[in-house]
Amino acid sequence: MAKYASSSRWLLQSLIFTILSTVRAQLPGTWELLVPNAGVASMHTAVTRFNTVVLLDRTNIGPSRKMLPKGHCRFDSNDVVLKKDCFAHSVVLDLQTNQIRPLMILTDTWCSSGQFLPDGTLVQTGGDLDGFKKIRKFEPCEPGEFCDWVELKDVELANGRWYATNQILPDGTIIIVGGRGTNSVEYYPPRKNKNGAIELKFLADVEDNQMDNLYPYVHLLPNGHLFIFANNKAVMYDHGGNRVIRDYPALSGGPRNYPSAGSSVMLALEGDFSTAVIVICGGAQYGAFIERSTDIPAHGSCGRIVATDPKPGWEMEDMPYGRIMGDMVMLPTGDTLIINGAQAGTQGFEMASNPCLYPVLYRPDQPVGLRFMTLNPGTVPRMYHSTANLLPDGRVLIAGSNPHYFYKFGAEFPTELRLETFSPEYLSSDRAKVRPEIEGIPETVRYGEAFDVFVSVSLPVVGIIEVNFGNAPFATHSFSQGQRLVKLNVTPSVPDNGRYRIKCTAPPNGAVAPPGYYMVFAVNQGVPSVARWVHLVA
Repeated sequence: MAKYASSSRWLLQSLIFTILSTVRAQLPGTWELLVPNAGVASMHTAVTRFNTVVLLDRTNIGPSRKMLPKGHCRFDSNDVVLKKDCFAHSVVLDLQTNQIRPLMILTDTWCSSGQFLPDGTLVQTGGDLDGFKKIRKFEPCEPGEFCDWVELKDVELANGRWYATNQILPDGTIIIVGGRGTNSVEYYPPRKNKNGAIELKFLADVEDNQMDNLYPYVHLLPNGHLFIFANNKAVMYDHGGNRVIRDYPALSGGPRNYPSAGSSVMLALEGDFSTAVIVICGGAQYGAFIERSTDIPAHGSCGRIVATDPKPGWEMEDMPYGRIMGDMVMLPTGDTLIINGAQAGTQGFEMASNPCLYPVLYRPDQPVGLRFMTLNPGTVPRMYHSTANLLPDGRVLIAGSNPHYFYKFGAEFPTELRLETFSPEYLSSDRAKVRPEIEGIPETVRYGEAFDVFVSVSLPVVGIIEVNFGNAPFATHSFSQGQRLVKLNVTPSVPDNGRYRIKCTAPPNGAVAPPGYYMVFAVNQGVPSVARWVHLVA
């Protein structure tokens, strides 16, 4: 009898595996294991202009799985786990070789924030404990060269920032918004004649007993003002005059920010660049965090609002899955990938369950009810402290997931050190012959400048080849800080000595596209090229 039961179970498992394999084979997108062991569980991830990726965790997490170079150790008498710490808590990944190099970070970066400066330097701010007021810089370099974190000694944050959000502004400075118990904004570099932090009462007004105003969603609108969303409300904020100039209607469905863990994007800017559309999806039910409940279902509603409309209102729709801790990644085409997360619980250590393994593609140009497409599922749960970043070749890098206070590998949802990539359907082999290759593009362009892009394509070009600017955001806690895609105004491509020439006009100003380095993609029939990095300057 026992033998028969065992055989039945084996047949049932085989049948389930066969069904799942068939379903996966029929859904778009492919997965690849990129690095079996990155050494650190990436809580914060950013792609640099040298085609490297900076991965960053906490420093007070005990031993990681990557040693610092011999003789390089961090000494901290206040660290309750390791007074002498010779383990790396940040690494850099070379996308050409998939090799990992350890970096040295000194102060605690737990739940901190970041953004790239116009010169390509990554500025990283705040954290916990000794990192509360710290400002750090990482000046990226070629993969064969040496670069590392530098902790600034001559300047610090006016207010400590834990769970804050950073956004680059039209003039190239960075605004740092909010944080736990910090209902203010400040700037890096500090603004002249404006000392320290500036109160933003809106953040205090939307705080609840779950602290659902953390990691606010901040988007730079093309009119130069900021769309700031926290809990379930949003304002248009004039950072120059420090005033709220518009209150938006509340978004139904409960809180969306940390710890309730939805996500947000601003859709691609195009045309005359005057219209900005914000999308916010998913989140935990109110009370899940207070009750420390791992099984309260997440909601799957999305709100979409034209933030620049004189009388804006939320348009509601539902994702195929309820999801918390999902990452929304702007693809070069203008579609959005929603990936990672769970279907129940909330953000926090060991406070979620039922991982959502199915990515979803959000297609903004489709009508309500047809915008979501379910994609090929992964196999690795990506829960609390996971990230997703667009790579220059059009893949999406998936990293992290550490739902535990320390590294823990024997749990139901273990600390995750594997790096994966997800390739959207546009990278499938049947589309290879329409994939363009950029053969010529300026390294630097100025605002409003006309310039030419030269591309080659295997099959004759039909229709318009887009040229789209995508920046490199700082991804953490289900929100990519500073994420942006700008579709340039272009002329139809014309044959030119075996290639195609496309006349383009650079973004008009820093409100449409802040100064800095951008991945520039040519997109033919929905298929993007490998990006070339271009420096956009005033």
